[in-house]
Amino acid sequence: MNRTFRALALGAVLALAGCGHAGSPVGADGIPTEAPKKEFTIGWSIYAGWMPWPYAQEAGIVKKWADKYGITIKLVQVNDYVESVNQYTAGKLDGVVATSMDTLTIPAAGGKDTTIAILGDYSDGNDGVVLKNGTKLADIKGRSVNLVELSVSQYLLARGLEQAGLKLSDVKTVNTGDADIVGAFAAPQVTAVVTWNPQLSEVRKAPGATLVFDSHQIPNEILDCLAVSSATLKANPALGKALAGIWYETMAVMHKDDAAGRAARAAMARAAGTTPAGFDAQLATTHLYYSAADAARLAKSGELVTVTDRVRRFSYAKGLFGPAATTVDAIGIAFSGGKTLGDPGNVKLRFDPAYMQAAADNAL
Repeated sequence: MNRTFRALALGAVLALAGCGHAGSPVGADGIPTEAPKKEFTIGWSIYAGWMPWPYAQEAGIVKKWADKYGITIKLVQVNDYVESVNQYTAGKLDGVVATSMDTLTIPAAGGKDTTIAILGDYSDGNDGVVLKNGTKLADIKGRSVNLVELSVSQYLLARGLEQAGLKLSDVKTVNTGDADIVGAFAAPQVTAVVTWNPQLSEVRKAPGATLVFDSHQIPNEILDCLAVSSATLKANPALGKALAGIWYETMAVMHKDDAAGRAARAAMARAAGTTPAGFDAQLATTHLYYSAADAARLAKSGELVTVTDRVRRFSYAKGLFGPAATTVDAIGIAFSGGKTLGDPGNVKLRFDPAYMQAAADNAL
């Protein structure tokens, strides 16, 4: 499976700035208003934590919940991950699966008011730092490090260095496409890489390779989510209810260690181009929030505020808010209970536990 290129295409963001609902009336909550509708499109790309969506469509779970609410939901695969997020930002999709970091730095930074309706999983070892001739992360000091710059790989590196008492300035990053990471690490002169699975599992096989830091050590910081247009969700709450119903019914099926669960995971593996064993290995380092109650609890927690604050500070420091942002507080991020990071008058990213909680309460 390929967790495709996740770095910010800054030029695309700038080109898309202000798109989506320009000129639309804005409600008292700051969300643009739009007319209700019956048909919706959600984009997805291949990654272990997102394969439940195409499976749900194949298994009829999408249709079941859409029919319950009298709507139509179409799931569309976009082969390039960042392109799927750009298409959502441009208004071509009503929702998309993405990391919370990319949701902040692409649609939210581009001016599109976006709600994270489902916290699906976090990387629990899927992303890591690998060294040759080193046994601990501190051994990376002074080295060149191959990674996808301005992506969660660079964020992971920054967090690891912070824990090791080092800074990003203590290393030199070398921008390397995810498809080229394994080949690059095979070269004798390349002694440090940061990458995600399945590339991570391949580079760990290299002679002398040691995993010195991974995302297991920063739980909930590389979050994979379902992001939906805030205006669309506000005008069509049935969409949020149907999506939550789809997700948690699928979670219940795939989490079982029975014939139905194994068949579901095998179908997801096929759709992702891997084997059942390979897919299960991916799931082992992906902390899926199978329980709606657990996901809702995180969405309401101070922990989510803390980790999001870390992500936004990294993103701003790397210029991912765009040249118009002169402070880390330029973009407002709203949480449960009225808590806000950044400018409360410019909220563009919202974490809403309502649909996860409804699923937990069997109120869908």
